[in-house]
Amino acid sequence: MSEDGPTDTPETGVSYPARVSVPTTAAPETQPGQNGEEPLHTAPLSVVIGAVSGVSSSVLPALFVGFSVGEAASFIFVVLGMVAAIAAVSGALGYISWKRFTYTVGRQDIRVESGVLSRSARSVPYERIQDVSLEQKLIPRLFGLVSVKFETGAGGGEDLSLSYLTVEEGERLRQLVRERRDSEAAAAVAEGETPAPTAQEEPEHALFSMDPRRLFIFGTFEFSLAVFAVLAGLLQYADGFAGVSIWNSGLIEDWVEGQGSEIVQMGIAAQVVSAILGLIAVFVVGSVTGLLRTFVREWDFLLERTARGFRRRRGLFTKTDVVMPIHRVQGLRIGTGMVRYRFGWHNLRFVSLAQDAGASSHVVAPFAKMDEIAPIVEAAGFHLPDEDADWHKASKQYRNDSALFGSLFFFLAAIPVAIFAPFGLFLIPIGMGVIAIAANFYAWEFHRHAIDADQIMATRGLLSPSSQISTRLKLHSVEIAQDPVSRWRGYATLHLGLAGGQFSIPGVPLGRAREVRREVMKTIAATDFSQLERA
Repeated sequence: MSEDGPTDTPETGVSYPARVSVPTTAAPETQPGQNGEEPLHTAPLSVVIGAVSGVSSSVLPALFVGFSVGEAASFIFVVLGMVAAIAAVSGALGYISWKRFTYTVGRQDIRVESGVLSRSARSVPYERIQDVSLEQKLIPRLFGLVSVKFETGAGGGEDLSLSYLTVEEGERLRQLVRERRDSEAAAAVAEGETPAPTAQEEPEHALFSMDPRRLFIFGTFEFSLAVFAVLAGLLQYADGFAGVSIWNSGLIEDWVEGQGSEIVQMGIAAQVVSAILGLIAVFVVGSVTGLLRTFVREWDFLLERTARGFRRRRGLFTKTDVVMPIHRVQGLRIGTGMVRYRFGWHNLRFVSLAQDAGASSHVVAPFAKMDEIAPIVEAAGFHLPDEDADWHKASKQYRNDSALFGSLFFFLAAIPVAIFAPFGLFLIPIGMGVIAIAANFYAWEFHRHAIDADQIMATRGLLSPSSQISTRLKLHSVEIAQDPVSRWRGYATLHLGLAGGQFSIPGVPLGRAREVRREVMKTIAATDFSQLERA
C-alpha cells in the first residue's frame, strides 16, 4: 500500500497516513500494534470539556442549594464549594475514563475499547459504516475539537462515537474511512476481475442553502411552547429552596379564589380583554421561541453535492457536518405544514440506514419551494412525479370505512349528551361527526399512489399533504396485509420493505395490491445485488 508522508497529531502524539491509495493486492489482516496500528487516545482536552460540562450542569442545583441556606454570607461559599467539588470529581473521573478509552484504526475495521471497572471492546468493519459525521457543540468548538460519529445503521444507539478529536484529525479520519472502505475493490483486482469505477474527486457545489432572511421566514412557521416546559422544570427545582410547594393544591386554590373575585369585579369587557392579552402573550412567546430554535438549529445551512454524494452542514452553537453517499439514499420524503403549505413551502428528507439526530431520515431541505427541491431529487437519482403519472386512488370501501370509524366516536358521544345534557346540545357532537365524514371523503381525493418503470410513489394528507418516493430497485420485499375488516371489504395495506425507513400504502384494492407486488418483485428478482456498482 502506497502512502503519502505521515501526519503528526500533537494531541495524541501518534500519526497515521493522511491519504491512502487503493492497494493492488489484498493486504493481510493485522493485529493492533502491528504495522502502525497502535491504540490511540482521543484529545487530552476531552478531560477538560468533561469537567466544564459537569460544572455547567451543576450551576443551577448549586444556586438553589445556596438560596436554601438563607444566609447571604454563606451563599457564595456554598455555591463555589459545590461547583469546585463537582469540577474536581468530574475531572478525576473523566481523566480515568479518557485513559482507559482507546481506538485503533485498522486496515479492515475500527476497534474501540473502553471501560474502567468492566472493559468492553467493539469492532466495526469499514464496509458496515454508512456515514461519518462531525459534530461540534459549543464548548468543544471553543477548544477546537469535534465529535466523530460512525453511523452503522444498527439503530438503538449502537453507532460508534469518538469524543473528542481535533477538527483536522476528524476530517483526516473521515477521509481515511472513505478510502479504506473503497479499497474493497482491490480484492477484485487481485482476482483478475474488473473493479467498479470509483468516483473521482471533484469540487463541491451547493445544491441548497438558507440565508438569515429565509431562516426568519422559516422561524415564523415554527411556533413552539417549549419555553413553558423549561419554566415548569425550573419551578420543580424551586420547590427545594422557596420554602413552599409550587404545586400545592391548597395554595393554588387560594390563589384562584383571590384572583377569581378580582376578575368578577372587573366586568365582562375586562375579562375578555384579559383573555385576549393572555392569548397574545402565548402567541408572542411561542413565535419567539420558534424563531430562536430555528436560527440555532439551521444557521448556516448548506447542502452540497460532492463526488461521493451529499454533504450537509448546519448549526449555530452545535455545528454538524454530515456526509451521505448517494448509494445509501434509500428513499425520499416530502412534507409540509398546515399553514406553510398554503404558501408553497415544503421540506425534503432522505431515507437512509443512518440516523440524523435520532430521526430515521436526513433533512436535506428543511424549508424550500418545489423548484428548489427538484434538483436535489434529481441529484439523488430520483424524479418527481410527472404530470401524466398513472395515479391510483385508495379503495372506496376504505374511504367509507375510514369515514365511519373516524366519526363513530362523535355519534356515540351524542347519546349520553342527549340523555343527560340540556336539550339541543347533542347537536354539537352530531355536527362534529358530520364534519369528520366530510373531511374523510375529501381527503380520499388526495390519497393515491403510482408506479412507473423506476420507482413507486405515494401521497396522502388533506391539510398538510406528504409524499414518499422509493426506487423499485432498492425495495427489499412487498407484503400485503389485511385485517378482518379489510379482508371482508376487499382492500389491503401494502408494506414495502425499505432499508432505514417505513413505506406503507393503506387502502389499496386487493387486485391492485397484487399487481404492484408483481411489478416490484420483477425488478427485485431480476437484479443480482452483488453486482451492483457503488455510486
